[in-house]
Amino acid sequence: MSTTEIFKKEIIKEILEKYRVIWALGHASSLMGWDSETYMPKQAYIDRGVASSEISVLSRSLLLDKDFLSKLDRAKEVYEDLNDYEKGVIRVLDRAVKIYRALPEDLIKEMALTREEARAHWVQARYKSDYNIFKPYLAKNIELSIKAAEYLGYDIDRYDALLDLFEEGLTYRKAKSILDEVASKIKPIFEKVYDEEIFPSKHPLEDVKYDIEAMKEINKEVLKLFNYPWDRARLDISAHPFTTGISLDDVRITTRYEGYDFRRTLYAVLHEYGHALYDLQIDPNFKYTPLEGGASLGIHESQSRFWENIIGRSREFTEILKPVLDEKLHFVRDYDVEELYKYFNIVRPTYIRVDSDQLTYDLHIVLRFRMEHMFINGELTVDDAPEIWNNTMEELLGIKPKRDSEGILQDIHWSIGLMGYFPTYTLGNILSAQIAYSMEKKLGKISDLIIDSRFSDIQNYLKDEIHRYGGMYKPEELIIRATGEDINPEYYIRYLRNKFLTQ
Repeated sequence: MSTTEIFKKEIIKEILEKYRVIWALGHASSLMGWDSETYMPKQAYIDRGVASSEISVLSRSLLLDKDFLSKLDRAKEVYEDLNDYEKGVIRVLDRAVKIYRALPEDLIKEMALTREEARAHWVQARYKSDYNIFKPYLAKNIELSIKAAEYLGYDIDRYDALLDLFEEGLTYRKAKSILDEVASKIKPIFEKVYDEEIFPSKHPLEDVKYDIEAMKEINKEVLKLFNYPWDRARLDISAHPFTTGISLDDVRITTRYEGYDFRRTLYAVLHEYGHALYDLQIDPNFKYTPLEGGASLGIHESQSRFWENIIGRSREFTEILKPVLDEKLHFVRDYDVEELYKYFNIVRPTYIRVDSDQLTYDLHIVLRFRMEHMFINGELTVDDAPEIWNNTMEELLGIKPKRDSEGILQDIHWSIGLMGYFPTYTLGNILSAQIAYSMEKKLGKISDLIIDSRFSDIQNYLKDEIHRYGGMYKPEELIIRATGEDINPEYYIRYLRNKFLTQ
């Protein structure tokens, strides 16, 4: 099926033709963003910030061009006559127009410039474990986020405006309800598993140093298990692992190598692979259109957490992985599959979110969620932030950071202005289990699929139910289509209970 056959209305074709330039600017911005995190010289951040800000403003001007808006209005007049693909285009563009209309040009420019400066100083601050280097830039990003929220508007809570940017329709009240429910049900499971040592809290493999070049080969071998398309995708190194979907045929993931505790880099790759697969399996007919991205950050995170945890941290996948590890990391030969499985599923409170286990991960999200809400509503200053972070971590996890790098400086998100992003991680955890439940009803037990290396069946299921639709549907509608119901934490809690308490 060609793009022409999907988009039949002449007015839609006219809109998409004009949109190609906006798409091209987004393509360039994505590439620049990836470069900023990987190969860009350290001192280039000011120039990159200027370039990013100018492109952001240009994109806004093209989207708000009178002729473009006129065409959009004409399409909305015949909305009921459009097919689902065409309605998706109008929905996504209409949402983008509302956002860009609300945000002034000078604010967009300032946010883009500050983002590059803040990120560069965050890298330096994290390396030196010195919050004071980053503090003024965090203050600036919070100030800009508050301004953006005020321009965007909200009904009840200022934070709602920012949450909606990453998860369409999400509000503070709904996010808090979900996070509170998950935290209240997970914490007793965690305490039982940790106190009774059902899974180990420490493992000798955590301290074993590995050869980085050997680990790079392992990560490539793991991606080969999933037929990672190297002609359409890359794997590189960055301070904080991430995925950039530059286009449907150019998706790039990163990991990091600390030289010890090899599961860290391994599971970063598995996590980012989930994001990459989503982008790679979007309907190719959506190229150069507003539908090219995913439905939301929460659904995107469901894919990364699915591959990282439900697949990657399973006993069955450990069996598949064992020969690869034995060949490249000789010290792994001293441990059988069961010991390796326990190493992959250590349960204990830890300072670093990306290294946390499945039972404590969402408590990290609760911490950040609370702080973001206080930042945006003027209830917390950057001067008090490290103390609040440390005290809240002690309350939730029973541990208190000793250094800024293992506390408030550990995440890149606030440096690049992503206030409102963190709750999507927990949404992703919940949806990963909900999607897995629906998958098993059609394909059989996921454990059997892994044992038989039927990864293509899993990939095709995700493609058919979620990936291929790109941004065509609202996230809530897509989840109902895929699973038959709205987001439901019960599948996630049940999955965790079965995994960690049924041994």
